[in-house]
Amino acid sequence: MTDLHVVDATVEHADEIVGVIHHAFAARRVLDPPSTALSENAGTVAAAIKAHGGLLVRVGGVPAGAMLFEQIGDVLNLRRVSVDPRFQSRGVASALVGCAEEVAVRRGLARVNLIARVELPDTVEFWRRRGYSVVDQQGQNLIYAKAMPIELTVPTADDMQAIGNELAGQLRAGDVLVLSGDLGAGKTTFTQGLGAGLQVRGAITSPTFVISRVHPPLGDGPALVHVDAYRIGGFAELDDLDLDASLEDAVTVVEWGHGLAEALAPDRLDVVVTRGDDDTDETRALRILPVGPRWAASGVRVSVLEKS
Repeated sequence: MTDLHVVDATVEHADEIVGVIHHAFAARRVLDPPSTALSENAGTVAAAIKAHGGLLVRVGGVPAGAMLFEQIGDVLNLRRVSVDPRFQSRGVASALVGCAEEVAVRRGLARVNLIARVELPDTVEFWRRRGYSVVDQQGQNLIYAKAMPIELTVPTADDMQAIGNELAGQLRAGDVLVLSGDLGAGKTTFTQGLGAGLQVRGAITSPTFVISRVHPPLGDGPALVHVDAYRIGGFAELDDLDLDASLEDAVTVVEWGHGLAEALAPDRLDVVVTRGDDDTDETRALRILPVGPRWAASGVRVSVLEKS
């Protein structure tokens, strides 16, 4: 088993990180314009770590990978993502990225960003496989981003509705939300908050017996299409609902949609609501996972519980 360890970088790691960066970038083919990575030194790296942090990977005690952070607002930028060529194909890059995403979640940040060169197809493919999307291009630089999941402990049903209400302000026509979780956990309660925030007509109730219900907007916003896939046997049955006719013009919420509704849209919010072990406990666990380039470009923010 590989003796691989990832540590939060400190200024004492600056020399090791410089060595990794230089080994990694010196081994890459020369690009036009060239990378400035080889100009990094112990001073510049120490300053970056002191300001924003970073990561160092050791394999068998030997420095094998590194990256520097730059935090701007609610975005964590990954800089100088480096793997010593001697440790390629050892999982170093994946370990770095996974830990960086954990840092972003721990800091409460909405997105992770980085720059990859278009001339390096293997690097581009690596980021694609990790779920990153191109959100901009500046010359030869591809700007990649990934929205971070939100994990919350929700004390009450009112709080669940408040979260849905806040999230509604970040939605637009064409957005799809796939809801899953325990029976009676609060999926419909969450959707009621969405409906209130979207200002749509009609009470939001479980559509189990009608499968799909459309709530028209009271104003200029999108309609809310509320689908219950609990009794749907597969995607073919879901497709029979002809949701494509409304997807572009409405916000579509599919309860019990996990494993079925993901094919509706490459951009979506996967929302999971689970109950506690005690049936008398109203507290719920809520996880919102943004998927696709639409959310990579903006991220998702929930602040309502911070104010309570």
